[in-house]
Amino acid sequence: MVDLTKYMKKEVTAAKASKILEFNAFASKIPDIVKFTVGEPDFDTPEHIKEAAIQSIKTTRSHYAPSNGSLELRTAASNFLANKYDQHYDPTNEVIITNGATEAIYSALTAILNPGDKVIIPTPIFPLYIADLTIAGASPIFINTATDGFKLTPAKLAAAIAENGSAVRAVVLNYPSNPTGVTYTQKELDALADVLRDKPIFALCDEIYSELCYETTHASLVHSLREQTILITGVSKSHAMTGWRIGIMCAPFAIANELAKIHQFAITTTSCVTQDAATEALANGQDDALPMRDEYKKRRDFLVSKLSKLGFQCAPPAGAFYLFAKIPAQLNQNDEEFIYDLAKKARVAVINGSAFGPGGEGYVRISYATSMAECEKGMARLKEYVESTSK
Repeated sequence: MVDLTKYMKKEVTAAKASKILEFNAFASKIPDIVKFTVGEPDFDTPEHIKEAAIQSIKTTRSHYAPSNGSLELRTAASNFLANKYDQHYDPTNEVIITNGATEAIYSALTAILNPGDKVIIPTPIFPLYIADLTIAGASPIFINTATDGFKLTPAKLAAAIAENGSAVRAVVLNYPSNPTGVTYTQKELDALADVLRDKPIFALCDEIYSELCYETTHASLVHSLREQTILITGVSKSHAMTGWRIGIMCAPFAIANELAKIHQFAITTTSCVTQDAATEALANGQDDALPMRDEYKKRRDFLVSKLSKLGFQCAPPAGAFYLFAKIPAQLNQNDEEFIYDLAKKARVAVINGSAFGPGGEGYVRISYATSMAECEKGMARLKEYVESTSK
């Protein structure tokens, strides 16, 4: 029998499967485990959005939508971005509705990268970008941000571009960040824009957590480098709609026109029903995220307090719903071994920091997209684990 896997695209076989999903599947088999693993809101989609979907079904909205999304949804998305963040995109030709932000990331990287291109990746970072650029035939340039407050600095960005020359085609920025919860100020983004300006380099800005900024207002590279920026967002985190699979990808017309080709060939279009639900979310639920954000902030503050007392030092979590915590020195510093031991002995599941690239070693990511009751139970168990293991 011929082993056809040997003849598949080598970039696909080189891409690594998600360690996060692998560990989450392992942890899910442990009875009564407290899971701080997956970044999925534990809130329900707001009722007015569900009602809009029901009405869409009743009126038989079951045919193909335009490939880039219904004009109603693109207009709602454009208005939402303008009202909330002063980001301005023409809904007729600069906004594409995708199958979640995940598809937007894949479509963008597939469209802009040629084999041999390089992409600057500040780490720790969600590993999806790395897999996608690998499949596209490009290679990552990792910049470890652990010693810079988990933020990419203009100096390190400039150095990476100088060292790699014309091979650099893109830089990926995710803010607020998964896994650290760290975000940028507008001044910091302006400084990065100054390094990138007028260079043939795309800035892929994943702003899916923009509605979950706590003490500061959301800043964006769009304000300082719109002409080179591909903006990615969606309703998954802001409106607790992960399963509805609606993402938003925006770019200047000439770029968006090319991005739309990959989107069209990959999925044709997203479903009319979920588009109608997302239209309602963005048009009439612009502040739906606020009560969720307030609850996340309470959980964040509770967890930071408890973790600090146990010796876990966290990166300053300004947004999203993640804590990136350094494992105390007296515990196992091999973060992968640590999370499996913690899951087996304490029935608490977290993600190892090294899954997010250089700079993540010796850390764990804790998602607080789970109830306060689960947070309290998990911290009580972690306390017992730390006390018993440290003896």
